[in-house]
Amino acid sequence: MYSDFVNRCRRNELQTRFTVLLITLLLTACRAAEPEPMTLTFMAGFRPQANLPFVGAYVAQEKGFFADEGLQVSIQHSAGGGEHLQLLAAGEVHVTTQDAAILLQRRADPGLPLVSIGLIGQRGQQAYVALAGSGIESPADWRGRTVGFKGTPPPDVFAIIEAAGLDPGEVELVNVGFDPRVLTEGLVDVYPVFKSNEPNLIRSWGYELTLWDAADYGVPTLGLAYVTTEALVEKEPEMLRAFMAAVLRGIDYARDNPEEAVRIVLQYTGEGADPEHMRFMMDAEFADYDSAVTEQNGPGWQTAEQWQALAEMLLEYQALSSAVDVREAFTNAFLPGR
Repeated sequence: MYSDFVNRCRRNELQTRFTVLLITLLLTACRAAEPEPMTLTFMAGFRPQANLPFVGAYVAQEKGFFADEGLQVSIQHSAGGGEHLQLLAAGEVHVTTQDAAILLQRRADPGLPLVSIGLIGQRGQQAYVALAGSGIESPADWRGRTVGFKGTPPPDVFAIIEAAGLDPGEVELVNVGFDPRVLTEGLVDVYPVFKSNEPNLIRSWGYELTLWDAADYGVPTLGLAYVTTEALVEKEPEMLRAFMAAVLRGIDYARDNPEEAVRIVLQYTGEGADPEHMRFMMDAEFADYDSAVTEQNGPGWQTAEQWQALAEMLLEYQALSSAVDVREAFTNAFLPGR
């Protein structure tokens, strides 16, 4: 009987070892079958802040949406000198962000192969403001006033002037740089602002504003887009599709959970950032996120008509060095549902 007991123990031990070995082999096979995550480098086109395309990437990273899509994403930031486009063209960055008008300008000269894969800003980023109580109630009141611009006069300021029935010679255009105190100190009457940033800053100083958006005067404008290259459109369609699915999910999450989204943004900006200002920025960009185009087709959608109208406006006001084929400047192929 003792020998039978020993034999049974040995058989049980062998069965246990076999079971453990089988489970180990199965787990190893499952791990081997799991695909390696696709690695992608995203470079936001400016320092960390609550621009909506940045928010989409931040939230997608922190909530695991990139991982859900099989992506391993490195998030980097441009210092603001245009290096994000250079790194994108060099293949060191896979996706970045860029203003639509600048995208067309860089396609025309120096011929960068930039492609918008999701139009987040359905209206332009900039507007013009005057101090409330200045007597400037509409662009028609710009006659005889000083109107600021940053760098070079943008085409939308000329389009607004024309829409108001004025001649450009009736307005004094002044290069004001990037300090809005030139408005509050009376050095100019009208100041160009980034809608998601400077109005809130100026109001925090105790000033009320009157604001004009070029789009309200029939001027075709577009804002920030997620941008890649023609080569990656051809070589990495699955990676780009996964990226767009994750960031648009991140933007949707931010809309439904704005306070949490701001806390996530602050993980990237650092403790020195003002959470109320980040919330203002995000909300301001959500105001331009939707349009008749997106209501019909979904977030991030873009049309040849939108891009062509922008290109023609840029050409009319000599802000585009040559005509571009806008059909090559964008694609909806990587948006969810396509």
